[in-house]
Amino acid sequence: MTVYDPQDLHDLAGRHITVAGLGVSGVPAARALAGLGARVTVVNGTDGERERAQAAELEQLGVAVRLGDGETLPEGTEVVVTSPGWKPTSPLFLAAEQAGVPVWGDVELAWRLRGPDAAPWLAVTGTNGKTTTVRMLASILGAAGLRTAAVGNIGVPLVDVVLGEGRTEDTSYDVLAVELSSYQLHWAPSVRAHSAAVLNLAPDHLDWHGSMAAYAADKGRIYEGNTVACVYNVADPATEDLVREADVEEGCRAIGFTLGTPGPSQLGIVDDILVDRAFVENRQRQAQELAEVADIAPAAGKPAPHNIANALAAAALARAFGVPAAAVREGLRSFHPDAHRIQHVADVAGVSYIDDSKATNTHAAEASLAAYEHIVWIAGGLAKGATFDELVRTAAGRLRGVVLIGADRALIREALTRHAPDVPVVDLDRTDTGAMSEAVREAARLAEPGDTVLLAPACASMDMFVNYNKRGEAFADAVGELAAAGH
Repeated sequence: MTVYDPQDLHDLAGRHITVAGLGVSGVPAARALAGLGARVTVVNGTDGERERAQAAELEQLGVAVRLGDGETLPEGTEVVVTSPGWKPTSPLFLAAEQAGVPVWGDVELAWRLRGPDAAPWLAVTGTNGKTTTVRMLASILGAAGLRTAAVGNIGVPLVDVVLGEGRTEDTSYDVLAVELSSYQLHWAPSVRAHSAAVLNLAPDHLDWHGSMAAYAADKGRIYEGNTVACVYNVADPATEDLVREADVEEGCRAIGFTLGTPGPSQLGIVDDILVDRAFVENRQRQAQELAEVADIAPAAGKPAPHNIANALAAAALARAFGVPAAAVREGLRSFHPDAHRIQHVADVAGVSYIDDSKATNTHAAEASLAAYEHIVWIAGGLAKGATFDELVRTAAGRLRGVVLIGADRALIREALTRHAPDVPVVDLDRTDTGAMSEAVREAARLAEPGDTVLLAPACASMDMFVNYNKRGEAFADAVGELAAAGH
């Protein structure tokens, strides 16, 4: 077999490229590769109605699709392009390794397809807060008059973006705000960002990566080759460690963000003001005011601490790109968070109801719980191998009561027994979607005026709901029913 040189993507015509997986990134990759003249085969482990419809669409473009077998490497494959979710231990990749065939992710493919005048990337990763930070960053860049877009893991395929760059005025960008997951970074060895941030690190997706060390290493790839700034979280030393380990361009700086008073080369908070001591003429003695904490989109009257941290990280990346301070303030003021991320649903009988269904792991739930003083917590779902002792221990003093739902609720209940034995717990032994209405009613019974009923499940949703969006919608509907009933 003649193996395709992974450094050469100038002529794809006639090259045999296998795309692993139909889905959000696989279909655009297959479509783009076919359009560039490659001989494309898509392999997919499942063979359902949805997959057959996707296959029929791709086959009209000359793409071969093999359903029901995602393990066998098609003969003659010169490059494998994988969707992010496929594990590195998949038989397809092991076969590729044995055959000397490179494996690229969709982000790697997009990077290699960039044109000579392509927009630089400002990249963001982390266990939590990626999407919010990238959207904040795009808002700030836009406020500075820059042509930009929030792309990547946020749901906008990078392959489509880079192939469209510069073709029309609408697809010409000055800079891209790019969200990258650990999965995507694992398969993207060539990506070199202008500047990048790792927001935080906590155990997640360890079944995919194999260990916390491997997970952190994949996150750290985002710093490789940075040219201007590596942005890290002062409160999370593991992120700074990744900066130290990175091989960056000469002159690239380490820039910290903190919820405390910033030191030189940091952004932080002074008297409820976001200040910059990194991108100023004399960072030893000077600081630049960027915005007020009140400029950050509030949740139930005030921004949560982790959203302030997200805003600081976004501001650091924007400042690294030369954005003026006024644009940071304007961009934060005009930004509005996506649904189900610390979203204030309603106040009923003096109790605030907050939807943070996006808190699908313990790290996200911990940040959410830290934002409120007296909480009735609705939690549970699919634990994905997580443990809850540290989360419960940290939050115990804020808990007025807990309502548990979902398949793995017993794990949270056991942690509550150990670390918050005096907190009332309602354990709903049901996993149907209607359980959310009962959960909200029980939470209302436990709550007192001034309390917050917080949906921050610390678990995935798929045991009961299609996704976290549907879970959040069920919560909002249940709160609406509560209000209509006059509680």
